[in-house]
Amino acid sequence: MVRLVTRRLVWAVPMLFVVTFFSFVLVSLVPGDPARSVLGQLATEQQVSELRQELGLDRPILPQYLDWLGRALRGDLGHSLVTGGDVGRLMGARLAPTLSLVVLATLAAGLLGVGLGMLSAVRGGALGRLIDVLSVAGLAVPGFWLGLLFVSWFAVHWRLFPATGYTPIAESPIGWLRSLVLPVAAASLAAATAVAKQTRDAVLDVLSREYVRVFEANGLSRRSILFRHVLRNAAVPIISLLGVVCAGLLGAAVLIENIFGLPGIGSGAVVAAMQHDIPVLQGAVVSFTLIVIAVGLVVDLLQAWLDPRVRTR
Repeated sequence: MVRLVTRRLVWAVPMLFVVTFFSFVLVSLVPGDPARSVLGQLATEQQVSELRQELGLDRPILPQYLDWLGRALRGDLGHSLVTGGDVGRLMGARLAPTLSLVVLATLAAGLLGVGLGMLSAVRGGALGRLIDVLSVAGLAVPGFWLGLLFVSWFAVHWRLFPATGYTPIAESPIGWLRSLVLPVAAASLAAATAVAKQTRDAVLDVLSREYVRVFEANGLSRRSILFRHVLRNAAVPIISLLGVVCAGLLGAAVLIENIFGLPGIGSGAVVAAMQHDIPVLQGAVVSFTLIVIAVGLVVDLLQAWLDPRVRTR
């Protein structure tokens, strides 16, 4: 287990370097001028040029990145070019809404998908075909479109949930949950269909094995076989898919957070991109990359716990 964790962490270091370097270069090449964003359209060219020199934006891209990297290795992600705020504190303040959305959406997709998949595997027939149809439809329907529909139905028409905004859990657990119901539903429904199909296929594969028929012949109850033996052996590919789903939800969070007005890292990255605020964008990239690395590590640990053969790979 220690070897598995060490290998994952060793691979995380070059991943961070590669991701941050390419994001820095790509953002620097995007048309726009942060100095002009700070000073406004009425500022003179001389004022803009002086601010660019003061911020170090007149230097080549590689020295700018190396300076940022040197500070980041010391734990300093810099300051916003537009507001002057500390990027580390800004990401920390925006982390809770993003994690709340991603974690709850992953749990919802997992619970709903595994439940439907197991039901489809046991019952089969029309339900199995319905899962296939829903899985294809789930991949075709974008989450932001579902989000707009949910706002129209459940927030505007029926007024069951707030359309926008976020309530911290420390302030009101009920308000926190209500503010996340619609975003989580929009983000998780498409993923739940993919999890359902993967679960059904994995459970059917395990049900066809010889030892399951031995259990049935020995008189074990159907429920005991399903939950104590079949689901555990089918869980490895399901957990792998949930890891992919969780990472994919980070990308979906950029749109979902903007639709529902959640003050998360994704919505902050969109504003930073429009303002060409490179330090804030880099902070968002680092945050997302660290979350993906953590998700991958958790998936590896769960798989190793369920299947000891994973530890030797």
